[in-house]
Amino acid sequence: MDEVLRQSLLYDFYGELLTEHQRTVYEAVVQDDLSYSEAAEMFDISRQGVHDLVKRCEKQMEEYESRLHLVERFQNIRESVLKLQELSADASGIDKTDFAHQVSELSERILEEL
Repeated sequence: MDEVLRQSLLYDFYGELLTEHQRTVYEAVVQDDLSYSEAAEMFDISRQGVHDLVKRCEKQMEEYESRLHLVERFQNIRESVLKLQELSADASGIDKTDFAHQVSELSERILEEL
C-alpha cells in the first residue's frame, strides 16, 4: 500500500486518539504539506520539535494499528466488496451455482472481518 495512503488511513482511524496539539501540528505538516520549518514558525516550536512530534504521532498510530487492526480490517472488507462488485458485473457469464458459492464465500469473509 502507498505510504501516503496508509498514513491517511491511520489518521482517519486513530487521529482522534491524538491530543489536540498533536493533531493540529500533524495535520499542518502531513495534510496541509507545510515544511517542518513553516510549522515550527507557525506553532512557535523548534523545527526538531515538529519533526519529533510528527514521528511520535506516526509511531503512536502504528502502535494502535498493531493492536486493533482497524485499517487492515477496513482494507480486507473493501477488497471483498470490490470482488463482489466485479462478480456481479460479470454475473451473466457465470453458472448460478458458482455465482452463489462465490457470493457466499465473500459475504462470509466480510462478516468475519466485522
